[in-house]
Amino acid sequence: MSINLNLPPELENELSQEASQLNLTVSEYILQILTVRRIANPPKTGSELVAYWQSEGVINSRPDITDSQAYARQLRHEAETRERA
Repeated sequence: MSINLNLPPELENELSQEASQLNLTVSEYILQILTVRRIANPPKTGSELVAYWQSEGVINSRPDITDSQAYARQLRHEAETRERA
């Protein structure tokens, strides 16, 4: 998709300078900004956080773990009993 924008000169210069510092073209930099824009507006409530985790595929990302509490206990036990180098 191609979109044409008329940016104020100050914003265009700012974006150009920031892109240059990252060795990116302005188009690549704008795409990067748009890709990570959700991080700039973090979830504010528990339900928003759960919805965000679901949209990112974090919730139910490990279908092999059927009992999360037992799995957490197992991890804790392994960490507490591991040999230190």
